Amino acid sequence: MKPIFRFANVRYLLSACALALSLPTFARAAETPPAEVHLDYAYYSPVSLVLKHLGFLEKALPQTKVSWVLSQGSNRSLEYLNSGGVDFASSASLAAVLSRANGSPIKSVYVYSRAEWTALVVRKDSPYKTVADLKGKKIAATKGTDPYLFTLRTLQQAGLTKDDVELVHLQHPDGRTALEKGDVDAWAGLDPHMAASEVQAGSRLLYRNTHFNSYGVISVTETYAREHPKTIETVLSAYEKARDWAVKNPDELAKLLAIESGLPLEVARLQLSRTDLSSPQLTARDVIASKAAAPILVSEELVRHGVNVDQVIDQLIDTGFKETVARQ
Repeated sequence: MKPIFRFANVRYLLSACALALSLPTFARAAETPPAEVHLDYAYYSPVSLVLKHLGFLEKALPQTKVSWVLSQGSNRSLEYLNSGGVDFASSASLAAVLSRANGSPIKSVYVYSRAEWTALVVRKDSPYKTVADLKGKKIAATKGTDPYLFTLRTLQQAGLTKDDVELVHLQHPDGRTALEKGDVDAWAGLDPHMAASEVQAGSRLLYRNTHFNSYGVISVTETYAREHPKTIETVLSAYEKARDWAVKNPDELAKLLAIESGLPLEVARLQLSRTDLSSPQLTARDVIASKAAAPILVSEELVRHGVNVDQVIDQLIDTGFKETVARQ
């Protein structure tokens, strides 16, 4: 009987070793914080400005170097993420869908705001009254961003396509300049530049539609999500502290946005009046909302042929961190 007992022990040990080896690294040992964490901040994401200014993340990761990169738009933010320039990227949710659909293995893990941050803008003396009036005209837009996708959806609703207008691909600040100089007839605006143009140049919002504005998300790469889940939790916890501060201190938030963006306080207040910071969790409703907006990506041939965009959205939106957000 003894040899059989010894053999059973050996088999038990081998099975235990095999099980241990099959577990993910972070399940077998505490995750080691990375030496550096790179994040972007953006004027269209006021909470990111608070996070950077008040240093919540630096306090939460005292042994980690925290680096910041300014993003001028979703396209830049996602470029930084896919090139390794940042680990956490702030973009519009539909821009993240577009990035994932075209081959970037990213995950969206948090909502930094739900804002009406884009509209079609014309000059104060513009003769145009409806979207249909823009047929054959020049519209400035930043390709790969929410204002660009907003423009495509708006044109489609008006019975037009992108071929019925001339889309001029400019970064958001340059789009504002082009509109005010008269180089384009309309501009797919983005706050705070859109609010600044309204206040400082009298520009008019030709078309608004809150349902065509997607929400703002924080995204990471799949690799980062797999290797650093605890770090993601720490970052999102810090974001939640920043969001809570922003909600409780609206006047100070407006002042901070004005200082960081270099724009008047009146502009910052106008932007924040269109910004909802109350719902940071990604939920099944966000999946449904993104899928409702997805057909424009296919009809305008913005994604690779044969891509199932609904499946892309299911893979992109990660609701697994919503409990982390809820605990704050």
